[in-house]
Amino acid sequence: MIECEEKGYDDMQKRMMKSNKGWTIIFNILFVILIISSFYMLYSISLLNGIENKLRLIGTIVIIVIAALFIFLSILSILKHQKKRRIILAVLIIFYSGILIFLVANIHTVIEKLGRVSTTTTTYSASLVTLNSNKAENIDDIGSASIGMLKDENSIDGHQLPKEIMKKNKSISNNKVIYYDDYVSMLNALYEGEIEYIFLPSGYVLLFQSLEGYEHIENETKVLDSIDKDIKSTIAKGGNKIDKPFTVLLMGVDSEKENIKGASFNGDSLMLITFNPTTLNTTIVSIPRDTYVPISCLNGRKNKITHAAWGGESCMISTIENFTGIKIDYYVKINFKGVVKLVDNLGGIDVDVPIDFCEQDSNRDFGNLICLKKGQQTLNGEQALALSRHRKTINDFIRGQNQQLVVKGLMNKAKSIRSIDTIYSLLDTLSNNMETNMTTNEILSFYNVAKEILEKSKETSKVEELLGMQRLYISGFDAMIYDYDSKLNAGTKLRLYNFVPYDGSIKDVVNAMKVNLGLESPKVIKSFEFDVDEPYVETVIGKGTYKDTTLYLLPNFVGYNQSKAIAYGKEHGIKVNVNTVSSAQNAGQVISQSLHDGMDVSAINKNVGLTIIVSDGKGGNINNEEEEKDEFLPDFVGKLYNGTTLENFTKNNPTIRIALVKISYGEKGYDSSKKGQIISQDKKAGTALEKLKGETITLKYIDPSEEEPDNKPTDPDEGEDIDKEETDEGTGAELPDELNPGN
Repeated sequence: MIECEEKGYDDMQKRMMKSNKGWTIIFNILFVILIISSFYMLYSISLLNGIENKLRLIGTIVIIVIAALFIFLSILSILKHQKKRRIILAVLIIFYSGILIFLVANIHTVIEKLGRVSTTTTTYSASLVTLNSNKAENIDDIGSASIGMLKDENSIDGHQLPKEIMKKNKSISNNKVIYYDDYVSMLNALYEGEIEYIFLPSGYVLLFQSLEGYEHIENETKVLDSIDKDIKSTIAKGGNKIDKPFTVLLMGVDSEKENIKGASFNGDSLMLITFNPTTLNTTIVSIPRDTYVPISCLNGRKNKITHAAWGGESCMISTIENFTGIKIDYYVKINFKGVVKLVDNLGGIDVDVPIDFCEQDSNRDFGNLICLKKGQQTLNGEQALALSRHRKTINDFIRGQNQQLVVKGLMNKAKSIRSIDTIYSLLDTLSNNMETNMTTNEILSFYNVAKEILEKSKETSKVEELLGMQRLYISGFDAMIYDYDSKLNAGTKLRLYNFVPYDGSIKDVVNAMKVNLGLESPKVIKSFEFDVDEPYVETVIGKGTYKDTTLYLLPNFVGYNQSKAIAYGKEHGIKVNVNTVSSAQNAGQVISQSLHDGMDVSAINKNVGLTIIVSDGKGGNINNEEEEKDEFLPDFVGKLYNGTTLENFTKNNPTIRIALVKISYGEKGYDSSKKGQIISQDKKAGTALEKLKGETITLKYIDPSEEEPDNKPTDPDEGEDIDKEETDEGTGAELPDELNPGN
């Protein structure tokens, strides 16, 4: 049978060659081009898995039929000596093959660009850092000096990459390594001169410049060597297409680099989104950067959520999953700097700007301020980024809501894209400035969602109505918490501002998300009342009056009777050890305590407990060396500059000088709500007083007698608080009295 077919084909070829040898050769070449272009077109169609399956099937059949028809008609035209038809068919085959090649090229270009967005690796980078005052200019200048490194062997940029740097550089391969529990401990050791060189993530400036004492870390340190490495991501990939409800964590990277590869994730912008592709309903909640939650890569130690970024996106994802109980299916990491190009590629976005403000540009240049007025307007890329970044005159809640406005503006504008050039520009921008664990097929699956949105857009132009977008809100209260965990012996030992979410608010927000994901049934409201004379105000889930909290802060027992400390210990299950010493103070009065006030009580090692030094009322001042070593510098921030705390300290420590610096209106750090209070100190709280003998401690305070002008100028630096970022009135209540360590 096969021999017969081959013989028939050979006979046909001989007949064609006999009829017209030249045209036979031409059409054989054209047939090869036609078959190859048709094959690649069929292959390209198969790559568009999940998109218009019926159309893809029809297209596949049509391509096969057209190719067969061209071949049949061409052979016929040669055998029948139809010269005109040969020319027409040759031109049509060339034109048709050209169209197929064009379509194949475009499909593969789109898939290739989307493939760069979908990543299976994460770029880690580590740097060898020293102080600017150090004379060393490169790694060979270190000599035999000890080097600081993170103890955690699982940390890629804190331990594994530093080990590689040492192994590759023979000049330091045998240097002594001193291991630290966390980065802040290493930084403290570097700044205090205990060690000269330490390994940090290469993006350490963005990670740590918000910490007290390290605001100018960029100018105070220098990098001697760095290493970058792509590591296979431990974050699981998803399935094949978006056809079931899913969650997305949107993470902003406030990088100075144009490309997101190697840019350190700093955790400043976090949005948790749920999407139901069946109902097109969406929930979105912004998580404030200072939210106080257990951090998974810090052994569950509670801290502000932005510090989860020290362990990368995997740490951030597991941290959010743990405190919400919601599995995160996908993450999308976006470089803030890419927002500029993204918005400009779309020709600007329409946003109702909520406030007047000024903000630095994308290069963080305050000499080139971006200033916007309140109201509806079209923003270019720099203006949209300024709105997303700004928080100096507002807070992280409003900042998160502003970022949501920008996201909605982008989605609204994206509906009007019609140009292939615009699509390519957007894909180029996204491929350089966005990373996700979605597969290419999952990204392509959004075509079906986009198609449904476009069909519905004929009825309404607002994306929030098309998607049923529901903005959620996390309520809570402000707390200044001393960052130390005595169970783990870890923490920055600084009093840091934190936002403590109410359990009830988190519960309501999580429930709304689970309803949208189909994991919970919605609650049915049996009655609904309204007044036709009053406009309907939508209830914002999570924003309300909540009082539930599990946070208790350790009080300062110094100056009180020991009975208060003992009673507090019994109430909270803390062992209280009492050491009585000879002192002229009242018998039973607490002279000092082993744990800093303001500590989270849940972070106290209950077995070791709290030790208090109590006066017996019989002797003189404490003067033996062992007891002096147990005395530490208190945290004066938040105390009155002329209060008893500072007065008692100066009286009891005559060898330590205090320098008070007045901050007046208009100067950096001024805050009218803190009149008469100390707002900063140059020596870290918790420093042994023995080390400070003969030293001067500089305390800055807000002048209580300062009169402010009636018309305050709008200044991006005015009112900036160097110790904490304020939250808006609506985030919850003030810190309850029982949680205030000063009470």
